[in-house]
Amino acid sequence: MASVAFDSVTKRFDDVDAVKDLSLEIADGDFLVLVGPSGCGKSTALRMVAGLEEATEGRILIGDRPVNNVPPGQRDVAMVFQSYALYPQMSVYDNLAFGLRNSGVEKGEIDRRVREAAKVLDLEPLIKRKPKQLSGGQRQRVALGRAIVREPVVFLMDEPLSNLDAQLRVATRAEILKLQERLETTTIYVTHDQVEAMTMGDRIAVMNAGLLQQVGTPQELYTTPVNVFVAGFIGSPSMNLVPADLVGIDGERQTVGFRPEHVEIGNREEALAFDAYVEVVEYLGDEQLVHFTRKDRMLQAKVPVEQKVRTGDVITFLLPREKLYLFDADSEYRISR
Repeated sequence: MASVAFDSVTKRFDDVDAVKDLSLEIADGDFLVLVGPSGCGKSTALRMVAGLEEATEGRILIGDRPVNNVPPGQRDVAMVFQSYALYPQMSVYDNLAFGLRNSGVEKGEIDRRVREAAKVLDLEPLIKRKPKQLSGGQRQRVALGRAIVREPVVFLMDEPLSNLDAQLRVATRAEILKLQERLETTTIYVTHDQVEAMTMGDRIAVMNAGLLQQVGTPQELYTTPVNVFVAGFIGSPSMNLVPADLVGIDGERQTVGFRPEHVEIGNREEALAFDAYVEVVEYLGDEQLVHFTRKDRMLQAKVPVEQKVRTGDVITFLLPREKLYLFDADSEYRISR
């Protein structure tokens, strides 16, 4: 196993910096999620670790070894892509064994690794099947197995669950977590889905427009976002972000943030209160998501289903002051909570 480090890494395509001065350390055995919107540079960063893209500036280290000039095949990493990329004419066994055979691994060692990976991923009953006989989740497990049999020091995963339906994504997510805990292999996982990031990562690195915004545990990013972007990106539904005066706070050039689950309905003297018009109510079973407008700004609240809220109501919403976030409107960095 090994650590991974980005040391002031920039990747430039013509005159566009896809990744800008990235410095980031991933500890040995850590599961780090790179998350951000499309085009933020997360996949480019991953591909530079794999050797599929060359860094324009800076160093990439795997363990203590700079690998900028090391060919991809000699970096001892294994990558799992969004596409399964399985050989349709080969059985599950042969798909798992193919890379090892090409690398000249001894036959008995290949069989040991393939069968061990098949056992870990619950693929033993499917070992003789072809990819067309497998479900999407099973194919993704084969793609994971192909990486496992290489016994790399680092796993690199680029949107590996994007092709799965919602229910299967949740199940496969759990399988990947169990796998990483069992193997304790350093893993860098790329996704645009912040829910995936929050549920999977030991730590999360949020990127936007090529820049690293914040690194921390899921709880740290949720409770202490460093700026407006992280505050709005982490959390589902996302944090409400409005000018301070919209909710009755005297804060010149300040933005107030509050999460939908912290909005209340009722009467409480110590809370900030304002009236708003209910546009839409989404029934979610154990709670309801209320979309409401205040001075033409659309906001959201998550409230218990026992509180009867209907479209067209004008009601009083409460914001507990201890749950509010303040951001500088110019720099967009957090001032305080």
